[in-house]
Amino acid sequence: MTDPLSFLAGGGEAARMIRARDWTGHPLGPPETWPAEFRAALSLVLNSPESMILAWGPDLHFFFNDTYFPLLGPRLPWAMGARFDAVWADAWEQAGPIIAAALEGRPERFVDLPWQLDTDRGARETWWTFSYSRVLDAAGGVAGLFILTNETTGRVLADAALTESRAQLETALAELGSLNATLAQQVAERTADRNALWTLSSDMMLRCLFDGTITAVNPAWTEVLGWGADALVGTKLIDFVHPDDLARTIAGAEQLSAGERLARFDNRYRHRDGSYRWISWAARPGDGVINAVGRDFTAERERADALAAAEEALRQSQKMEAVGQLTGGLAHDFNNLLAGISGSLELIQTRLSQGRMMDVDRYINAAQGASKRAAALTHRLLAFSRRQTLDPKPTDVNRLVAGMEELIRRTVGPAVVVEVIAAPGLWLTLVDPPQLENALLNLCINARDAMPEGGRITIETANARLDAPAARHHDMPPGPYLSLCVADTGTGMAPEIVDRVFEPFFTTKPLGQGTGLGLSMIYGFAQQSGGQVRIVSEVGRGTTVCLHLPRHAGAVPEEEAHAAIGAPPRAAPGETVLVVDDEPTVRMLVTEVLEDLGYTAIEAADGGAGLKVLQSDVRIDLLVTDVGLPGGMNGRQMAEAGREKRPGLKVLFITGYAEATVLGSGQLAPGMQVITKPFVVEVLGARIREMIGTA
Repeated sequence: MTDPLSFLAGGGEAARMIRARDWTGHPLGPPETWPAEFRAALSLVLNSPESMILAWGPDLHFFFNDTYFPLLGPRLPWAMGARFDAVWADAWEQAGPIIAAALEGRPERFVDLPWQLDTDRGARETWWTFSYSRVLDAAGGVAGLFILTNETTGRVLADAALTESRAQLETALAELGSLNATLAQQVAERTADRNALWTLSSDMMLRCLFDGTITAVNPAWTEVLGWGADALVGTKLIDFVHPDDLARTIAGAEQLSAGERLARFDNRYRHRDGSYRWISWAARPGDGVINAVGRDFTAERERADALAAAEEALRQSQKMEAVGQLTGGLAHDFNNLLAGISGSLELIQTRLSQGRMMDVDRYINAAQGASKRAAALTHRLLAFSRRQTLDPKPTDVNRLVAGMEELIRRTVGPAVVVEVIAAPGLWLTLVDPPQLENALLNLCINARDAMPEGGRITIETANARLDAPAARHHDMPPGPYLSLCVADTGTGMAPEIVDRVFEPFFTTKPLGQGTGLGLSMIYGFAQQSGGQVRIVSEVGRGTTVCLHLPRHAGAVPEEEAHAAIGAPPRAAPGETVLVVDDEPTVRMLVTEVLEDLGYTAIEAADGGAGLKVLQSDVRIDLLVTDVGLPGGMNGRQMAEAGREKRPGLKVLFITGYAEATVLGSGQLAPGMQVITKPFVVEVLGARIREMIGTA
């Protein structure tokens, strides 16, 4: 045990407070003159990993270690060395009789007493165990009082939450008993298993060498693991560790060998009956050995594991329910759309066979309309699943809102007032602008539908820096974000409805008036963009939906000129495009578009066939390929392999969704672009001309 004078020269915060006092006028005198009993007792207090108090002398002067600091609260700056009854004057009516009884030789112990603990975040309710016993001097007189404290908040709260059984936490820290005149000699000559704390504690106490050889254990080992000291001393601690915990235990031992303390380290140890117990350790190295205290928390761990298993089963059940809703909704909506497409095609075929051309355009328009609605539905599904192909760009959200304002006003109608509050100096964000426009328009339409009698929609932007607590509340990493919020004065929603609004196919609208994918699409888009969406609603008071998007530290984007879509430019003589897609219909359509524009088109059905063409000497000005290809080689892999022979090969990926592992999380190499299915023929032709014409 460390000598008090050495401890005071370089100890912890408690030692600093003791050195800071003016000991000259104190009855104890300078530290060199302190009685041997006081030196030994004070050293035990200051070196203990537990919360300990020493009340010394006739006036019971108050000494304590660092672990006791939280209990003192505002008393901490002046409590060291003060009289016990002065430190706890407000509780002396209750504490006085307990102290008197302990000084008379009747130790007291109190379990799970509530205590209001003052912290930086305000008062916090905690629970503690207290043990009182006196200290005798060399002549057998009462020299002072030991008080041992141990916080039991974790056990009390865990048992209250699980409501399964009474408290299983430690009943450790039995009364210390009377320290006789040979205490100093016993502490110096014998290990901790000879004192009352070592013997009576229900916690496992251990002393071992740095190689793991056990040198001493207390009787609690027999109670917890069934092994006696004779079977443990001299063996290796690692021999009792569960095989799955070996690597972590060795790593913890290396930390201790490096001089680090372990405040909490959990692993499993083999019981004599062959089972395993979970032990939570606090350990510290010193004087060539490791001292550790362990608590059996097997019961708490098993309850926590059972609770986690139940929660996981509930999550799986909810997932299956969501899958059922998803597939049922998909079947309903796509059957409707397919009926429109197939019915229109059949009528076209009938009218052509009858020679009646007047109605053909109407049926073609109907089929195209159904196709576009199917594409929009697929797009929303991909957005919800966070697999849509995004084209993120630095975006000025204020500018985007201003450009959408007139469209929003026309869409919501004259009965709804639209107010825009644009934050000055709004940060940029990196998102796909058309997708953000679509999300904003959807939110405004939802707001309009929630105000059948009219009302007000407020669109507001703001900058915000989320600290750790705020970020946890929003389920986002801390950092700078900007928000885009849409608030209405509509009917609002009950809490049970708010909890489900982001589920796919959940809608409060009548059958046939909504797919239930609007908010789920916005949720998926926000998640895919690195942000989050949150909703607040109150019945009769309205709803506010906020998109939180991460700040982008880049330059303000310039306005892009939007070229009108017209007839695509024709190919130059000899220009050749390789088309690779496993779907024959898609290959046929793309090839006919290319041939109509004057290009030479070469077809391949999979990555292997496409790579053979790329490795030949045939002229290839552009590779147009699907991302997902059969045969073990996807479109990205084929393009990269083709670039080994053709370093400047330009590649246009066509895909229904973008796998992050294939498209590199959206980061394409120079000379590579992506276009999503379904695409407009004119757009495809213009993109091909643009890529081939780029130097």
